[in-house]
Amino acid sequence: GKLGIKRSQINEIIRGKRNITSDIAILLEKVLGVDADYWMNAQKQYELDKARINEKTKEQKAAIEKWNTYKDKIAVKFLKKQGYITGNPFDDIPSINEIYGIEKLENIQKVFAQTQFARLRQSEKLEMNRVNLIGWVKLLEHKAKNETIGKFQLEKKDNLIEELKGIINENRDTLEKVRKLLSDYGIKLIYQEKGEKTPIDGISFWSDNNPAIGLTLRHKRIDNFAFTLFHELGHIYKHLTKNKEAEFIDLKNKYHSIRNKKEENEADTFAKNHLINSKSWKKFYENDRNITDELIVAFAKKEKIHPAIVLGRLCYETGNYRRKTKIDYNIH
Repeated sequence: GKLGIKRSQINEIIRGKRNITSDIAILLEKVLGVDADYWMNAQKQYELDKARINEKTKEQKAAIEKWNTYKDKIAVKFLKKQGYITGNPFDDIPSINEIYGIEKLENIQKVFAQTQFARLRQSEKLEMNRVNLIGWVKLLEHKAKNETIGKFQLEKKDNLIEELKGIINENRDTLEKVRKLLSDYGIKLIYQEKGEKTPIDGISFWSDNNPAIGLTLRHKRIDNFAFTLFHELGHIYKHLTKNKEAEFIDLKNKYHSIRNKKEENEADTFAKNHLINSKSWKKFYENDRNITDELIVAFAKKEKIHPAIVLGRLCYETGNYRRKTKIDYNIH
């Protein structure tokens, strides 16, 4: 036509298979009245966009290759369920680096060698998935790092304990009230459900200038919640204040062989004695082994503690967890 070039060549230009040369740009200017510079700039922009797409494709491929190399160290299913990764390695690798506290994905292997994880061993027999467990811990550390609260008030331990027992005894909007109270005393508290084969109740560690506690609420019972919370507080007051580099992972009892027995026993004792006065418990427990719900409720009222905590302690001491009871042990 007027351009002096074939229709097929024009179609190739439209489809991006043929470049707009300076000669064609001048011809288009004459025929369409649109400045030749416009056509040359359009060609330049097209080439830049094409180059960017090619570069992104290369980066996507590189990200997929890297992901496939290290994905067995990442709690993929767990973190995807929690909404932290999408399934696109190009977008997910920066998120994983941030959560696991590493500069590049290759360093994730070093995470597994960290002191608190070195003793953990994958065990199908005991149904523990080491990758999911470490993923949960790293997510807790990441979430705690992003929280900012006031100064930790070590000297007000007794005040905190009494207020905590009051909130747990009342058992109304308990989880949020406990979280806020700990925050007021300078302790970070994060609730985070666990992944598959992750037999963990809680964790305590130092996060920037504050101690932090993470709880899975695995049992969804007020007695388990209270004991695990006070167990982690035991670690804070007895261990973390002396060693801010330590981290205590509270696993199920059958994993006790990979826990530090001395420190775990100290945290257990702290929880028992601060939830229920040891002298009062001894008198209550030894006086009558046929302890009814009514006696539990009366003792709990006297000690100003939720009756489900007394019931839980009783089940533990007697080894009888199938005891019939009308005491409500749900968290409200």
